[in-house]
Amino acid sequence: MGLLDGKRALVFGVANDHSIAWAIARALHEHGAEVGLSSIESLLERRVRPLAASIGADFVEPCDVREDADIARVIDAWAARHPGADGSGAGTLDIVVHALAYANREDLDGRFVDTSRDGFALAMEVSAYSLVGIVREARRVLANPSSVMCLTYYGAEKVVQHYNVMGVAKAALEASTRYLAADLGPDGVRVNAISAGPVRTLAAAGISGFKHMHRAFREVAPLRTSIASEDVAGTAVWLASDLSRQVTGETIYVDGGFHILGVTTIEM
Repeated sequence: MGLLDGKRALVFGVANDHSIAWAIARALHEHGAEVGLSSIESLLERRVRPLAASIGADFVEPCDVREDADIARVIDAWAARHPGADGSGAGTLDIVVHALAYANREDLDGRFVDTSRDGFALAMEVSAYSLVGIVREARRVLANPSSVMCLTYYGAEKVVQHYNVMGVAKAALEASTRYLAADLGPDGVRVNAISAGPVRTLAAAGISGFKHMHRAFREVAPLRTSIASEDVAGTAVWLASDLSRQVTGETIYVDGGFHILGVTTIEM
């Protein structure tokens, strides 16, 4: 039997077969969960549907998380596909994965002080507020108990060169995780964040100096290993399972212990 037999999961943010979101979706499926996927519309047909087919996922929906109505449409579609005992879809979703982040390239390459107002708002809306928007709509179909998780990074709490506005957005995401956990705990909904070390993804490739940081990371992290998307996925399975039933409002590090260090020799 799998850890997640009988559970249903909805993963937001699958971009391609190298994304952490896909590694999580695949791991949830391997442990017995029924998985649905959501992504931006431009990626759906060429990249996301073939991945969904490979795990037998037949719920694939586009979503612009900047639009509350579009988030609601996805949850409505879930409820229609999984009506539940009373037809409303209530209690039919056990796991939500938020793997969404975006910032303009120019707001990552320069200095944080030069972040534009519009760039700041965009990074916060897509990378942080979208968690609030998704959870607010998903409440009507979330089971008791259920698990919500999002992805963050050490740049939320310490300055990482070229992470800039994304670090601020991730800090807001982590704070949102705690507030949502407090709000929804009485309803049996757990909300946690996974702080992953540097993982080779297309999104990470957009951060200037990432290749150097990735090479140097394993030289200083206590476990002296690189972080793979499968490592993050394993923690996601644990958070989705009943083994973590008393864990909520936490930021859980999957970084080989890097976050415990003080001064390191990594320069970007």
